[in-house]
Amino acid sequence: MKGYWVVRADVSDMEKFKQYAAIAPTIIDNFSGRYLARAGEFSAVEGSARSRNTIIEFPSYQQALDCWHSVEYQGARKIRLGVAELDILIVQGLL
Repeated sequence: MKGYWVVRADVSDMEKFKQYAAIAPTIIDNFSGRYLARAGEFSAVEGSARSRNTIIEFPSYQQALDCWHSVEYQGARKIRLGVAELDILIVQGLL
């Protein structure tokens, strides 16, 4: 079954965040992830929201977990710590 990252973010330092945003897609691609939605227009119709929202699809739930736990992603994560607040859920798909 596919796996998904559901990411909600508020960025406080866009210049530093751009460093993270420049390298994260390559890491995600290395784990066969693909962006389905990335910081586009949204409507918060119920509950709380953050200013940026991203959905990334992986071929499997395990690959989604492996990407997040990878040395490469954890290195990229260190770049964005302190410049953005994120909520990241890794969710197993239905099919």
